[in-house]
Amino acid sequence: MTRRFLLKCAVAGAALLTVAPRGTRAATGFEITRTDAEWRAMLSPEAYAVLREEGTEQPFTSALLEEHRAGVFTCAGCALDLFSSETKFESGTGWPSFWQPLEAAIGTTEDRTFGMVRTEVHCRRCGGHLGHVFDDGPKPTGLRYCMNGVALGFRPAAA
Repeated sequence: MTRRFLLKCAVAGAALLTVAPRGTRAATGFEITRTDAEWRAMLSPEAYAVLREEGTEQPFTSALLEEHRAGVFTCAGCALDLFSSETKFESGTGWPSFWQPLEAAIGTTEDRTFGMVRTEVHCRRCGGHLGHVFDDGPKPTGLRYCMNGVALGFRPAAA
């Protein structure tokens, strides 16, 4: 291998890591579909960027990090119940984290952006991007559903 070859490989690798943001999430195949204009009208710019354009909020910025009441975390796009507060834990990552979703609440897809393979998590009803799931969570599942707080809502349990 020559230095020129290695340099070309490094430049090509850097180009792959600086890919433009992923496109707008397609609204097909989900129970709830809206036009792009409808999503923009109903969501904040930050929520739209995450839910519809598969963005990521800045870590440690979500008010839901400090949400410790009993209740349910919902999809900010369609209000589907996603996670019980009983499965929330402090991961130290800067995003609300859960060790298990509610049954039939989410869908997953393979995400190959940024030169790595991850499992993307989306709302099964509206397709909104929520975050990613990793295998470094606590028992009993060993999973860490690392969610963008701006993609979630919270409904406290009835008193």
